[in-house]
Amino acid sequence: MTTCTEPAPRVVVADDQELVRTGFRLILTARGIDVVGEAIDGAEAVATVRRLRPDVVLMDIRMPAMDGLEAARCILVQAPDCRVIMLATFDLDHYVYAALAAGANAFLLKDVTPAHLAAAVRLVDSGDALLAPSITRRLVERFAPSAPRTGSGLATPAVHRDLAALTPREREVLTLMGRGLSNTELAQKLTLSEATVKTHVARIFAKLTLRDRAQAVVLAYETGLVSPGDSADTANPCR
Repeated sequence: MTTCTEPAPRVVVADDQELVRTGFRLILTARGIDVVGEAIDGAEAVATVRRLRPDVVLMDIRMPAMDGLEAARCILVQAPDCRVIMLATFDLDHYVYAALAAGANAFLLKDVTPAHLAAAVRLVDSGDALLAPSITRRLVERFAPSAPRTGSGLATPAVHRDLAALTPREREVLTLMGRGLSNTELAQKLTLSEATVKTHVARIFAKLTLRDRAQAVVLAYETGLVSPGDSADTANPCR
């Protein structure tokens, strides 16, 4: 039997509802994740993170005093190594998109299953990002800017100048990341090993100064490299 030697993530739960905080604490504690603090609003969340230096913050978006979006911005400035998971409902999609663009590492619906919640905490603590496909699709269709149109009505990518640093293959990988493909799916689609895909992803992050996959997806849409409605099956990547 293999014993896990990785230290458990240290988590702060920020939500103005005591029942929610208690539920999340019980769920995470039962799965070996250490909840080191709680906060009832955004301002307290910032102060608690500054004091306790947790690995991960579970952050509700709508809270009094300071909302979760502003709190996430403050936390990521003061503690850039901290990972932030935003909690939202469907009617707050615009806040989720803004939080993702500001550097949050994941967003989940509040009706997330206990197993998924614990897995999300461990995933972002390991340095990855989590994008719930249903929310991602909803966000980009509603809020991501569409690519400019030519006179013929065809989309023309509005490529950001920073993307010029990427090789054609890296542009291809970023495009497919923007369409929601995982590393495994990228490897299959591009006929590459997962190790090679991870190398491309790491280089993209370094060249574009991105924290993680979440910011890569946002950038792909904001620059017009990917448009709402695009899918991996309709990709026409630059080679």
